[in-house]
Amino acid sequence: MTRFILVAGAWLGAWAWDEVAAELRAGGHEAHPLTLSGLAERQGVPAGQQTHVQDIVDEVGRLDLRDVVLVGHSYSGVPVGQAAERIGERLRRVVFVDANVPVDGESFLYGWPSDGVRRAIDAHGGFWPPLEAGDCAGQGLTDEQAARFTAGSTPHPGATLTEPAVLERPLGELPATYVKCLLDGEEPLPSVAEPLRSENWELVTMDTGHWPMFSRPRELARVLREAAAAR
Repeated sequence: MTRFILVAGAWLGAWAWDEVAAELRAGGHEAHPLTLSGLAERQGVPAGQQTHVQDIVDEVGRLDLRDVVLVGHSYSGVPVGQAAERIGERLRRVVFVDANVPVDGESFLYGWPSDGVRRAIDAHGGFWPPLEAGDCAGQGLTDEQAARFTAGSTPHPGATLTEPAVLERPLGELPATYVKCLLDGEEPLPSVAEPLRSENWELVTMDTGHWPMFSRPRELARVLREAAAAR
């Protein structure tokens, strides 16, 4: 049995993992989807990036989990990567799902064209507004899946995107799997290239878009189980 903590990306809460969590539990594993501060049912809770890191660390402690697999999708790869370092021997593996990864001293916005995100945050009272259904085109989502994604999304606290990550050691020292969703681009972000050269990391690809928890939940659950078994 593997114990998973599942953290979705920008705008999303624990609900986004419903189908994946059900698949994992059906296979005899523990699945603990987590909503970060300021999102979904936790809207209104003040949050910066280190708040989100602490959310994850606290959840591991609250559940007293050991041999845990932390799963970070998209934005949440940044706080998940930092939390993985901080939980020490409780960690089994990190899985980054089409995710940004933390770079010490840099924000989530590092390494990709993000001026539009900064302008949107400024124009919306410090929050990154959710996408609309049309923004999800080409990502392997059915109309129903895209509608579910947009209906459940909530504004994302801007400070979590602009504050710097804090790492004590190179990210490549963590045992990790990086899952690249090919409809969102065939190559990972440049910030991922260096840790991927580490013998502690493996690269897995999925022929789907940026939100595989909606488009391919059964396949993603299989990828997570296989990643957890990697050594």
